[in-house]
Amino acid sequence: MDVRLVSCLEKIFPDGRGADGSAPLLEGLQGESLSFQMAVYNPDDGAAYVWPAVESPLADCISVRRVECVPVRVERREGEYDAHYIDHVPGLYPDLLGEMNGQALVLPRQQWKALWVEIAVPADCPAGDYPVAVRLKSLQGETWARVETTVHVLGAQLPRQQLMHTEWFYSDCLADYYDVTPWSEKHWEIVEQFVKTAAKRGCTMLLTPHVTPALDTYEGGERTTVQLVDVTVENGEYRFGFDRLHRWIEMGLRCGMEQFEMAHLFTQWGAAHAPKVMALKDGRYQRIFGWDSDAVGGEYTRFLHAYLPRLIEKLREWGVTDRTYFHVSDEPNAQQLSSYTAAKQSVEALLAGFPIMDAMSHYEIYQQSGIQQPVVSLAHIQPFLNQRPENLWGYYCCGPLTKYTNRFLQMPLARTRAVGLQCWKYDLKGLLHWGYNFYNTVLSVARVEPHLDVESGGAFPAGNPFVVYPGRDGRPEESIRLMALHQAMQDFRALSLLAQRVGREKALALLDQGGALTLTSFPCSAADFQALRSRINRAIAETIP
Repeated sequence: MDVRLVSCLEKIFPDGRGADGSAPLLEGLQGESLSFQMAVYNPDDGAAYVWPAVESPLADCISVRRVECVPVRVERREGEYDAHYIDHVPGLYPDLLGEMNGQALVLPRQQWKALWVEIAVPADCPAGDYPVAVRLKSLQGETWARVETTVHVLGAQLPRQQLMHTEWFYSDCLADYYDVTPWSEKHWEIVEQFVKTAAKRGCTMLLTPHVTPALDTYEGGERTTVQLVDVTVENGEYRFGFDRLHRWIEMGLRCGMEQFEMAHLFTQWGAAHAPKVMALKDGRYQRIFGWDSDAVGGEYTRFLHAYLPRLIEKLREWGVTDRTYFHVSDEPNAQQLSSYTAAKQSVEALLAGFPIMDAMSHYEIYQQSGIQQPVVSLAHIQPFLNQRPENLWGYYCCGPLTKYTNRFLQMPLARTRAVGLQCWKYDLKGLLHWGYNFYNTVLSVARVEPHLDVESGGAFPAGNPFVVYPGRDGRPEESIRLMALHQAMQDFRALSLLAQRVGREKALALLDQGGALTLTSFPCSAADFQALRSRINRAIAETIP
């Protein structure tokens, strides 16, 4: 049996690609999560079964999971990929991290498999070197292989994450996949598990469905109702109940979320209509606003004038006004500027004192709309960097396909992880992605089985719609891409620590050593990325008394 220690930035395929990759970099700060992979090859003609066992003074902080491949079905056409893709053709790509739960790792004949070993270094872990050994035991209890390595912990603690980070959270997709009633106790349990994982991996902001999010829904269509706020209409007047929203806020804080973004107040791509709003009216729970409701000037405007002051009153009561952000509509274009601006103007006095943030990737639209906090595609952010808004966020989504960082399955993990370095260098205040757990086709026409469809029915690049898979018992199963994003947040924090100790200019110079890091120039190989992070670690070590 061939067993190799490989970097966590490699993707190990059944045919052996990645198994000869870089050795792991196992050094980091107190409170940092470090990972490596064990690539295992079964040379036999039949399947083999092994059970991993960890031996280390840090054993209580070490987890072992199996890396599973998922099917990528759509080929990237010429112009939709560049030289820094692993491949652009359909096939099985490593991504899902499966829990072992005491079970064996199944090794198919004459194929490679990978184990993902994570060391969650405690924040109070003394500096020093810690041995880590992993034994692979057979069905009979024999040791078939044993590998050893050393984890080096620096004597400095990873600082708190300053970069705000949101991956849009879809409560409706969880109700749909697990076939549970929205906001039943079972649904709450599932949602909390997924929120905990998001916070654990560096998400700080939580998309909050005070109304059902008007995102990725075809005109005239509806997504499963997950509206948290109760609305009652009596004699033409509106009354509101906020118990579920309060429970959501408390749950988010308990899980480690620091900010809450209220779901968009108008429909996506231009704010022409109201989102779906459900209410108890005339003794029946029914939709009172939606695609047939004008965004501005009609009854929906009157509703918002009744609703938003009561919502803000509750946010003040709960002590989260300084943690709350609002959205108008997502990514308006030039043709939609007038409808977007009218919608924004209809609510901005009601939301005075609260940040309004929206994705918009054209500087002219930002200027003309008067939005306070633009969230800009990394491929279009340069004009914003040249004439910088006070609180500039970045995002990427189903594009860009080439030149820039992204998180597609066919890209190397170093390319995904590079976004943390970029956010730090360009001093972005936040990072947004639209899909933490989107398990629908494009425009939510139908649902998908995410273990078999990572492309939303073929509409999006593989891996774009989600970074967690729905596991058994309502628990999420992470992806190696989510781990790379978590490591990206840790890189940001490590650079922040270095800048605190030596100054931002010296930290920038170290980051650019050997070639300037830019939005389109960054380490795409595991070896290059690890060399850069090693330089950061050494520079921090030099500041430790």
